[in-house]
Amino acid sequence: MRWIIKLDEGLARLSTFCGWVACVAMILMAANVFYDVVARYAFNNVSIGMQEMEWHLYSVVFLLGIPYALRTDGHVRVDVFYTKWSNKAKAWVNLVGAIIFVIPFAYLIGVYGYDFALDSYNMGEGSGDPGGLPHRWIIKSVIPISAVFIGIAGLNMVTYAIRVMSGEKAYAGEHSAGGLA
Repeated sequence: MRWIIKLDEGLARLSTFCGWVACVAMILMAANVFYDVVARYAFNNVSIGMQEMEWHLYSVVFLLGIPYALRTDGHVRVDVFYTKWSNKAKAWVNLVGAIIFVIPFAYLIGVYGYDFALDSYNMGEGSGDPGGLPHRWIIKSVIPISAVFIGIAGLNMVTYAIRVMSGEKAYAGEHSAGGLA
């Protein structure tokens, strides 16, 4: 059981790192939007590259926020029944859900996202707009990277569920199934 604890804690740190990166990207995105609005309305200066950077940063927020949301149970769940169940029943739901849905879905995203990013790199894809950002493969490569972290978060759901089933951990709060307990 000791190795499960170490594995669970290590996987949790990786998901927390993803959350930290997503937070930094959100702050950068807010600063970017602020700059873009001030430049547009105060100085009548529009930058296509800065506008594209907004959605690039938003992509990072979204894609790397998913593993953190899975770890902390920040994802959307219809929990009409779930909240009334015991910790062991919740652990079974999370265990089966991670094995049947999260991990295979992450695998599919990783496989197709890798090809998507590789095609973009091989084509030398950049923005179609003059003044836009070059090297679009960089943002597209975040897709398979996030798939790896989503898979890790799914594995973390499994290890945490095992710890709950063993009685060592419990799910915290009425709406929480995540690792904040």
